[in-house]
Amino acid sequence: MARVLVVGAGLTGSACAALLRGAALGGIVVWDKARGAGGRMSTSRSARDAACIADLGAQYITLETEGAAPRRSFYEELLSHGILKPLTAPIEGMVVKEGSCNYVAPQGMSSVVKYYLKQSGADVFYEQHVTCISLQDGKWEVSRKMGPPEQFDVVVLTMPVPQILQLQGDIVNSKFIPQNCRYLA
Repeated sequence: MARVLVVGAGLTGSACAALLRGAALGGIVVWDKARGAGGRMSTSRSARDAACIADLGAQYITLETEGAAPRRSFYEELLSHGILKPLTAPIEGMVVKEGSCNYVAPQGMSSVVKYYLKQSGADVFYEQHVTCISLQDGKWEVSRKMGPPEQFDVVVLTMPVPQILQLQGDIVNSKFIPQNCRYLA
């Protein structure tokens, strides 16, 4: 069984970990440099009032119905668990495309990320800032700012490309990152 590391506990990392769970790869570990889950979908909560939350990145998500069949099941699952609900109030400046559906997360957008992390069954560790990834005897040795390096059979990087480009080790070799890779925001 392969030991898998997913670097990044944002939406992409959490969804990836949840999808990998069904691949029978073995142990899945998620590391993130932040203190909590969410990445660009993080939610801040008031220390004085638990009902007071603010989404720091995305405030809503949109399902465009054209070509949406593969993604529709993700939305349906989140709706059925109460993670998402349809957006019913207008948002100033929002452009609504005909045929699209907008959704909000009543408990904050990070609840989407946390849902997928829970579904993944992964061991999740925060404040794990990856600094170097090197190939050692057929395994990926991953170093971080604090703590000893660990070895993994598979490493999936889900953090923004500028952060990937700061990594040291074999990961900077064009053999591992194709030159035509682009960051899709």
